[in-house]
Amino acid sequence: MVLHIDNFPAHEGIPVLNSLEEKEIQNFLEVNISDTDAENLRVIEWRPSLNHYREKYVKLLSQVVDFIKRMEAGKRTTAAFGKRWVRNFFRNIGNINKGILYRQSDLQVIITGSGPGLQDAFPLIKEAQNTSLVIASSSSVMALAANGISADLIVTTDGGAWALKHMYSFCNDYKDSALIAASLFAALPSQALSSPFLLINDGSFWQNVIFHELSLPSVLISQKGTVTATALELALLLSIGNIYLAGMDFSFSDIRTHVKPYAFDSIFFNNANRFTPVYSEYFTRSSLINRGGSMDIYASWFKTQILSWPKRIFSMTQSGIFNEGKPDTKRKQKKANDYFETVSLNKDFSPFRKRASDILLNALKNSEYSHNIKKELCTLLLNGEENVSEEKLESIILEIANE
Repeated sequence: MVLHIDNFPAHEGIPVLNSLEEKEIQNFLEVNISDTDAENLRVIEWRPSLNHYREKYVKLLSQVVDFIKRMEAGKRTTAAFGKRWVRNFFRNIGNINKGILYRQSDLQVIITGSGPGLQDAFPLIKEAQNTSLVIASSSSVMALAANGISADLIVTTDGGAWALKHMYSFCNDYKDSALIAASLFAALPSQALSSPFLLINDGSFWQNVIFHELSLPSVLISQKGTVTATALELALLLSIGNIYLAGMDFSFSDIRTHVKPYAFDSIFFNNANRFTPVYSEYFTRSSLINRGGSMDIYASWFKTQILSWPKRIFSMTQSGIFNEGKPDTKRKQKKANDYFETVSLNKDFSPFRKRASDILLNALKNSEYSHNIKKELCTLLLNGEENVSEEKLESIILEIANE
């Protein structure tokens, strides 16, 4: 692939971009480089270009470096959690019985993350909640409930076991009133599985095959690395109205990394003692997150992505990325039943887990599908290992699907 500052002649089979627009650079890279290509990703420079193009050259290179950082972060996450994600997928698909169909509305949407800035937005969210579709990241649920705010849709995509603590808050506070939008990769407590789900399909080939064969209604949103980005993409699908963000700070408040109360606070308080007071725990956590650089990566991605989004996204508090805006509190009252419909997913009560694994194994034997599926699953299950036999992959899939 070629990224070029000046017009470059087209060559068959080689994608070429002649643009310095940030959104076009990022879109070009995302379209032409898949997650499975991350290991072989290299930048080949011709350094004399720096002397000739100067700022243009630096701008192009910085965009490519930002993309590579995101790819590398995604690769590390996939290597650590790939097998767990697939395990969660089969476990969840075997237990979910209710799905959600939606009709796009004109409601204004409020999205809540769990950053410290969410605290300042509580009064306005509370005032606007009856005229807005409130979409909450699972990590913000505890704080919303403590402040008397009703969420309409809880979004969860995190496959780590710690994510269960956030969903326990849903089970305690919202189980009978809110709906769930979830990736089947997510860690979901058994108490939540009786709720209706708006299923999120990440667009991978193997997931598409299973969703299609089982006739599962879903929304197509690629993996974003952060649940708030997924929630924002979801809001753009669900409504044509303005979108207001709260708790998406990309920064700390002193040593406080999240709004209060927060599901992990109990861990810090339980571990605290006179040698390691709770404030030391918070300081250590904030330092580790800061050094990890994830906030900078997300902030950079949002700054670039916002250029391709419609100009109807605002932040309810200062974010440094989005323009500030406040939701209208005088709009007509919402009626969630007008926009969401609950449907049965498994009318014949056949075992979805067994059917899903059979579908995947049959697709793996189909020459039309096998290459793509094998490539994707080897990335998730075998850390990108190449030349894996079909028998070995089948054995791993069966083992995970039957756990």
